[in-house]
Amino acid sequence: MSNLVVLNNEKISKKNNKFYCRNFNYKILPEGLNKFFNVQYIARKSNTDEHHELNLQSVKIASNIIQFIYYVLSTFKNKNTRYYIISITPYTFIAFLFLFLFRKKVFVYLISSGYEEWKYILGSWTVWIYHIMFSIVTSKATVIALHERLYQKKNGYVIESSTLNKDWLQNFKKPNLNKIKLLNVSRVNPEKGIFEFLEMFKKLEIDAEISIIGKIKNLKLQNRFRSIIKSDSNIIFPGHVSNRKMLMDMYDNHNILILPSYTEGQPYVVDESLARRRPVLIFEDIKHIIKGRKGIFVSERNINSLTKNLKFIMQNYYDIQKEIEKNNFPLEENMFKQISDVINKN
Repeated sequence: MSNLVVLNNEKISKKNNKFYCRNFNYKILPEGLNKFFNVQYIARKSNTDEHHELNLQSVKIASNIIQFIYYVLSTFKNKNTRYYIISITPYTFIAFLFLFLFRKKVFVYLISSGYEEWKYILGSWTVWIYHIMFSIVTSKATVIALHERLYQKKNGYVIESSTLNKDWLQNFKKPNLNKIKLLNVSRVNPEKGIFEFLEMFKKLEIDAEISIIGKIKNLKLQNRFRSIIKSDSNIIFPGHVSNRKMLMDMYDNHNILILPSYTEGQPYVVDESLARRRPVLIFEDIKHIIKGRKGIFVSERNINSLTKNLKFIMQNYYDIQKEIEKNNFPLEENMFKQISDVINKN
């Protein structure tokens, strides 16, 4: 097999000679590609313990940008190595400049709109910085995107993304419809819209509860989050769930997935929820993610629209489930094959 170096801005921790990543998607992706290539994973060092164990033989984590670039340069001894950059960030952009300088074959993997993320997180004035990085990288690399809106030029490929294996599509459980039981699965970050949604949720005049599965990355956000959920028994925070079977059970034990994000590329949680026959409720900001899938409902970001959509879903639940069954769910093994095919033919 040929060599593939995967470069990521992901935070990875090390404990007892084992590596753990923060994002489940960034666990299965290099592991899946390792079935087609000899994968070496280069990422950033996390100062906290992460949850998803990486089953890879070659992982290097950098404490700073200098070490990150050093690890990249150390791979140059094998001239036939190809490089797979996950998302465009300052770390991966600087690494790309060295790869371009040394005429390496580079693929860039676009998961979400960096323009929207930079605008929301850092402010509109910063978008020009991302635009420069994006323009340079995509003009010189082969682009693999999860959605056609992320990249539409000739040197790009759009693939179907997935975190699903066959277990997601069997042993379905009947939903409990005694009350609205919302589930949110995402990082507890501002761009995910969870803070504003919880303020709206607390004003609902219908019987509902919400469980939030995720991780809070810093103390400031933790304090803000806990100040919102305190003294409200209808807001449940189990924390992070890393076990796939436990995550499936969480979907089964709730009846609607709520995704209040302001920006998304192609969120895996949507197919995870639909695979378990649970409807999904989103807001207008990310209606582009629907892509013809049945069982996804769009709400305006206000109490009246949210209440109307929740009532409609609960009143028509079993008919909606029949519609959801018509969806075609790609599996993660298909995603890995699509990516490997693109890499091998370029």
